[in-house]
Amino acid sequence: MAWNEPGGNNNDPWGNRNKDSGGPPDLDEVFKNLKKWFASVSGNKGGNGSSPRGNGGSGGGLPGGNIGSKGIGLIAGIVGIVWLLSGIYVIQPAQAGVVTQFGAFVKTTTPGPHWRLPWPFQTVEKVEVEEIRSAKLTNQQILTQDENIVDIDLAVQYNIKSAEDYLFNVRGPDRTLEEVVESALREVVGSTVLESVLTTGRDVVWNTTLDNLQAVLDSYEAGIFITAVNLERAQPPEEVQEAFSDAIKAREDKERFVNEAQAYSNEVLPRARGDAQRALEESEAYKARVVQAAIGESERFLSLLGEYTKAPEVTRERLYLEAMETVFSQTNKVLMDGGDGNSLMYLPIDQLVNQPRNNTGDGALGGDSPLNSLSNDSPRFSDLPQEVNLPSRDTLRSRDRGTVR
Repeated sequence: MAWNEPGGNNNDPWGNRNKDSGGPPDLDEVFKNLKKWFASVSGNKGGNGSSPRGNGGSGGGLPGGNIGSKGIGLIAGIVGIVWLLSGIYVIQPAQAGVVTQFGAFVKTTTPGPHWRLPWPFQTVEKVEVEEIRSAKLTNQQILTQDENIVDIDLAVQYNIKSAEDYLFNVRGPDRTLEEVVESALREVVGSTVLESVLTTGRDVVWNTTLDNLQAVLDSYEAGIFITAVNLERAQPPEEVQEAFSDAIKAREDKERFVNEAQAYSNEVLPRARGDAQRALEESEAYKARVVQAAIGESERFLSLLGEYTKAPEVTRERLYLEAMETVFSQTNKVLMDGGDGNSLMYLPIDQLVNQPRNNTGDGALGGDSPLNSLSNDSPRFSDLPQEVNLPSRDTLRSRDRGTVR
């Protein structure tokens, strides 16, 4: 039962029995008992070695009595174990632990549980190495190579590639990064014309800025790796913004015209190349046809020459007949051999007049009609005599043979 329960145990753990059975303990007695208990823990039993109630040296003031040197050793051991266990630490997967001893770098630990000498000998600082950090530069007015001013807002993304370099090699690495970014940006933009910064050369400008920035940080051994350089805004000052807008619009119109011209070129050139190729092929075909015809004519002439050498009279007769057959097959004239040795030429005027008109409208008769060669002032066939006396065939043949001979 409780020590202060009515009718029960009245053993006050503070060694103070309440004579009035219900009043509060005497504070002076409580403080005296606490003082003696601390003295007993430290091995000092007090001045007279007696208890507050005359119980001798029994040390009944507090539970536990005199601990002595063994108690001190036990307490010291417990404290030592707790102190050693305080050196255990855990590094998360996205972190790196930098262990220092009295401020000097000792090692870098990887993710997982580790142990170090407890404070104050060694301390550990956890650095987020995989976290993507950012630094921004706003309202940076920079002079370009062609003496124009451009207003730029820039953002840089980076992470930590070496935790010990990040902590120890550079004082204030984040502030140093901002200063290096500004320096690299001014160097690149200062060597570039304004049009390239605003339009066509933007990618080159920012890639060059990233390369220069990383080179400077590596020379400082800052332990920082630049992942991206993002241009958030690049424009001329507001005072000349309208003029630059007109220039940009003109540039866009130029690009549109160039694209339209290129599209037209892509449409016309293939057609022209096709026509040229077709003309070349037709000319090659005509060349082959003419060459083959010439070769055939020459071979025919050589064959006729051979036959003429063998039989001149017969060959002349055959050539004459073939020539006359060719000539008379292309005319509408009819030759009739008279009985008196004279030849009669008959022109079928009615058939010549009744021939259909040609498509070109050259006269009333066909294109092959001999009447088409007559002009309006020429005499008509109706005015010509129907019978014409011509030399006989034998006369022409004998004359021709005499010439050949």
